[in-house]
Amino acid sequence: MPERQKNTQHILNTSSNLLGFCFIIITSLKLSGKSAQTIIDETLLVSSVLFMSSCLLSFLSMRSEKERSVNTLERIADYSFVIGLFSLFVVVLIVAFEPELFI
Repeated sequence: MPERQKNTQHILNTSSNLLGFCFIIITSLKLSGKSAQTIIDETLLVSSVLFMSSCLLSFLSMRSEKERSVNTLERIADYSFVIGLFSLFVVVLIVAFEPELFI
């Protein structure tokens, strides 16, 4: 298996796991009624879109036959994944510095 496909599969697996994590947190915020009090759900929505695009681009990269397309799709998937991680980090910071959310 080529090295690029190994990286693409890691991006796909990790992005899909983090996408599920975002959905769980968004759902729990909606059920608890805390979503109107904070920007966490909006930030998680951005993360979800980025992780979903990363998943889609990684999948398309694995299915593509053209080397140039593979490289472009994988690079965009990488950037999307990193930006999604950063937005998830912002959510962690918000939760860490707003402890009254869980009271």
